[in-house]
Amino acid sequence: MHRSGHLDTFARDRLPPKALWPDLLLDRPEFRYPERLNCVSVLLDRWIEEGHGDRPCLIAPGETWSYRELFERVNRIANVLVERLGLIPGNRVLLRSANTPMLVAAYLAVMKAGGVAVATMPLLRAKELALPIDVARISLALCDARLLEDLDKARLLAPGLERIVPFGEAGQPLEAMMAEASPLFDACDTACDDVCLLGFTSGTTGGPKATMHFHRDVLAIADGYGRQVLRPEPEDRFIGSPPLAFTFGLGGLVVFPMSVGAAAVLLEKAGPKELLEAIERFRATILFTAPTAYRAMLGALGGADVSSLRLCVSAGETLPLPTFEAWKAATGIALMDGIGATEMLHIFIGSPVEEIRPGATGRPVPGYEAKVVDGQGREAPLGTAGDLAVRGPTGCRYLDDVRQTVYVRDGWNRTGDTFIEDADGYFWFQARSDDMIISSGYNISGPEVEVSLASHQDVAECAVVGAPDVERGTIVKAFVVPRPGAVAGEALARALQEYVKGDLAPYKYPRAIEFRAELPKTPSGKIQRSVLRQEAKAAANPGGG
Repeated sequence: MHRSGHLDTFARDRLPPKALWPDLLLDRPEFRYPERLNCVSVLLDRWIEEGHGDRPCLIAPGETWSYRELFERVNRIANVLVERLGLIPGNRVLLRSANTPMLVAAYLAVMKAGGVAVATMPLLRAKELALPIDVARISLALCDARLLEDLDKARLLAPGLERIVPFGEAGQPLEAMMAEASPLFDACDTACDDVCLLGFTSGTTGGPKATMHFHRDVLAIADGYGRQVLRPEPEDRFIGSPPLAFTFGLGGLVVFPMSVGAAAVLLEKAGPKELLEAIERFRATILFTAPTAYRAMLGALGGADVSSLRLCVSAGETLPLPTFEAWKAATGIALMDGIGATEMLHIFIGSPVEEIRPGATGRPVPGYEAKVVDGQGREAPLGTAGDLAVRGPTGCRYLDDVRQTVYVRDGWNRTGDTFIEDADGYFWFQARSDDMIISSGYNISGPEVEVSLASHQDVAECAVVGAPDVERGTIVKAFVVPRPGAVAGEALARALQEYVKGDLAPYKYPRAIEFRAELPKTPSGKIQRSVLRQEAKAAANPGGG
């Protein structure tokens, strides 16, 4: 570890012991970073120094920011953070907003000032926001003024959050302070291995985990997947659906475009319809979204002009071969499948366009190594299904969490996915090996939805699993045993769905509810979710074909 630039050592003090880290592969020339490094200097400041400040950087409906305009806004926010809000290097700052230019500016400003950015999904409810506030000991939040309600409620659950500064338009507190701040700010003298962001996993058991990423990690995904697989150009315009609170979105809509001086189109609403309209309007060239969205867009391609697209990246869930083939037939573009993880920051298996093998996730990104292992951690024979293990320039470091030893074993990151490796080094996804439900690109914790349902007065017992679905890949399905006196039926199902929507982020609600008199259990009384998964699969595919 290098000399830290953090005065608040909370994050560094809560890194797992070095012996529990994965092996980090940093010997390749592109991953040899200087000891003193602030990633924002590389992603943003250098374009001003090199005379490219007038290039478009962030494009949104109604406004376009050049690199110089973003540079000045980032510097103003950084000055506000330090001079007006008392930020010291190492402090954590919660960010809450849809994908907007101001969210990008705030994100970069926190890191440039030496802080640790903790971005959160705009759909999260109060109790979901309280968890990162508590875990990361966050006292300051920057929040889009339209999303204040749930964050205000979260303060009652997490009183450590002392101050919320709204932003979003002229006259809001952050913009008012920015107007009085200097447009110049020297990046904090951080170490390359100082933590600059915390990414929270969706969590399957015991709650979400905070993954800790360094300044060098942010550049490593640009120098790895970005430079060597995606290969963007300065003239590219990126667009996509993932929220910037997802590291998939942060990479695809901020890090990758800014690493080459390209532009990103940011949409607050990025459903298939909005994406198609924006691709045509802004002549986007590189698209990041989930297989679900590609499937949904297929039906509307006839009335849309997507001729500007040259690369399409698919991640967030497995890419079905029929979707790949249909998209290729309709657009001429081969979807670039990939698998990443919040723990790894971004995609670590995925092939360049010319090396795509339809149906396979791909080969390891240059700089990463992957293997399939059996239950004892031994490398499995080619063609044999087993657990995926991976290592590279990025890797899992959970903040003060005993589950570090579950994800990292023998120096390798164990992702919880089952794969097969073929003789040519391509990896083929088989299944998830935990209770995570991946629906329309969102990671949803089945146990979290169960806790929400179980708190309803009419629920005696419940279990939540993923069920196959043609449109979304997988949906959340709940098996519910009603309390005595409650009437099972459509009315109760709708009531439970609305209840979960009000308690958790709306995308987590069970789209299917099946009422049961009892749930299958082991002799020791544990619910047999594996039985329910098989039943859900059989119900979705009654013919078995």
